Amino acid sequence: MKRIKFQLRADDEYIQLIQLLKAVNLVYNGAEAQQVVVEGMVIRNGEVELRKRAKIIPGDVIEFQGTEVEVVAAE
Repeated sequence: MKRIKFQLRADDEYIQLIQLLKAVNLVYNGAEAQQVVVEGMVIRNGEVELRKRAKIIPGDVIEFQGTEVEVVAAE
């Protein structure tokens, strides 16, 4: 499985799920991001996440199509 660490910006406490999928280039656009979430293709911390605008915080791990994204706080 491919692994990516995504660091939040210093002034951000979270990132919305669909924004994260776009930011790490797992989808081409927002419409595709929304579609894969609604279809239950995204796993958050081991469970299917169906909320497109779920607040992803440091420590969360998102899985999608063989890629794992770990969200970390700004340093």
